[in-house]
Amino acid sequence: MSSFEPVSTACAAIQISLIGIILPDLSSFHLYKLKLVMLKVNGLKKSYGKQILFDDVTFSLNKGERVGLVARNGHGKTTLFKIILGQEHADEGVVSVPDGYRIGHLSQHIHFTESSVLAECCLGLPKTDDGRDESYRAEKILAGLGFSESDLSINPYQLSGGYQVRLNLAKLLVSEPDLLLLDEPTNYLDIVSMRWLSGFLSSWRRELMLITHDRQFMDSVTTHTLGIHRQKARKVEGDTHKLYQQILMEEEVYEKTRINDEKKRKETEQFINRFRAQATRARAVQSKIKLLGKKERLQKMDHLQDLDFAFNAAPFQGKCLIDAKDISFAYKPDDKPLIKGLSFSVGKDDRIAIIGKNGRGKTTLLNLLAGELEPNSGEIQRSPKLQAAYFGQTNVQRLNPAKTVEDEILDIMPEYNRTRARTICGIMMFEGDSALKKISVLSGGEKSRVLLGKILVTPANLLLLDEPTNHLDMESTEALVEAIDEYEGAVVVVTHSEMMLNAVANRLIVFDDGRCFLFEGGYQEFLSRIGWSDEKSAAPEKTVAEKTPQINKKEMRRLKAELVTARSKELGALQTNIQGVEDRIVELETRLENDNKKLVESSMAGDAEAIKSLSISVHECSSEIESLFERLAELTAQLDEKTKEYEEKMGAFTE
Repeated sequence: MSSFEPVSTACAAIQISLIGIILPDLSSFHLYKLKLVMLKVNGLKKSYGKQILFDDVTFSLNKGERVGLVARNGHGKTTLFKIILGQEHADEGVVSVPDGYRIGHLSQHIHFTESSVLAECCLGLPKTDDGRDESYRAEKILAGLGFSESDLSINPYQLSGGYQVRLNLAKLLVSEPDLLLLDEPTNYLDIVSMRWLSGFLSSWRRELMLITHDRQFMDSVTTHTLGIHRQKARKVEGDTHKLYQQILMEEEVYEKTRINDEKKRKETEQFINRFRAQATRARAVQSKIKLLGKKERLQKMDHLQDLDFAFNAAPFQGKCLIDAKDISFAYKPDDKPLIKGLSFSVGKDDRIAIIGKNGRGKTTLLNLLAGELEPNSGEIQRSPKLQAAYFGQTNVQRLNPAKTVEDEILDIMPEYNRTRARTICGIMMFEGDSALKKISVLSGGEKSRVLLGKILVTPANLLLLDEPTNHLDMESTEALVEAIDEYEGAVVVVTHSEMMLNAVANRLIVFDDGRCFLFEGGYQEFLSRIGWSDEKSAAPEKTVAEKTPQINKKEMRRLKAELVTARSKELGALQTNIQGVEDRIVELETRLENDNKKLVESSMAGDAEAIKSLSISVHECSSEIESLFERLAELTAQLDEKTKEYEEKMGAFTE
């Protein structure tokens, strides 16, 4: 039994007398190395009523691993964290860690005791034997999370709610626990702070478990990915893509095996039914019946629903939907303008992203475009044919708590009948009676899906989206990005997600360094040509040539050419092997199909010798196919790993 004791408001420690060691593991240098198991989860089961979140979840967290935890919303990610922390109890199973192992987590509970932000953050600093002042470490982390020098002296309770959570995160990071548990740490961060946190966590030398809906952020930080899928857990070394590819391949193999088994079962049942009454076949029939009874029947996997939708594009024949000319805005006459002298237009096919730190005016600009605010100076001209749909941060509060999901959809399109409204609800993952849930009982993510559903049924040629991925899981976020990509209209989006920026934006409005300006180009182009002002003072990463100045350019070209040759040779061999395995599987599947047809014909003809021969052939063929699928999975994993390895090596070279 684990015993739990608090470490601080942001940390908790679990103590137990067991530490595991895995031995041996052959490294890439052909040396044996010890893997210290710092966290062992064995046989966890957790359910709420009839809903089983997970069953028999088993995995280990080894020393130095940074693990991303992925699952659909409501499938147990946060619950697993709470069980590890001892805040909830599992129905079955054990969590084991070494004695004195400190686990820190990001607390949403706000409780401060010091009179300044810096003093409060310093509470998280580990005590030193010599009592030296290490407040500089707290200052560095606070700066990275977006606190200005003047912020350090103010009372923590004067901060906004988002910055109070940031302060809790800073206290956690300076405390240096053995294991960091971070549940959506980017929710209250802006894009600049997220980039800093990504770099900080990438260099974290202890253990880390991370939950985030931002796939790019997760992949930039983690060394391993752990997925809760169909109530089980699987862990891979590598990024989310590798995990999802493995799951997809496993499920394809399972489904092929299930279909093949069902086919064999039907053939066996046909044989039994055909020859049951014949005394000469009694022994064979009984043998088949016993075989059928012993063989476990593979069940068809439940369909896991994803968001699958398209926005309702309204036609627009012109070129320009909105034209903003020299606009400026401040909430009070004496305030410094959030927006000053900004001019831009929104074309009918534009994908414009508004980016920058929090509190600089991004949502204000979106409200100006939506007509909810008017500029202090300048003008915003809107086409008479403009039809805008606005997904805003405050729009969740505009949902009526007493209404159902279905009612909210019908409010937008009253001409819809309830059957059509239910279809829209189903698309937004409110199937059946879930559409009758009151808004008051919905989670933040569910309310976001209701808002998306309302926009979905609204004909529009311009989408105004303010942080639309907040509260959405990875699958829903990717479905949203795909829907935006396919939308035949213009999109203006406020987002901190670099994944969305890279996938969607072709123009940017940037709030940075005290100004607001239009950038014609995508996000990566912005980073390479201009970049964030906070990052310009940081020393750039040295190239291979800078790290090894004794090697001249000719030698560098030779080394690069050798690497290209080695990559082509090794990856080419793997791809050839994969193609060979795939060709053999196709060949065997064709043979298996023919043999099964012949087996049915031989059974009907009563040809015992042919039945025996074909049965052996079908068995051997099926076994080889199964082995080949396993080999295919191994080769594909090797190819992914080697491809990533060579990409990293090639990335070190610069022309």
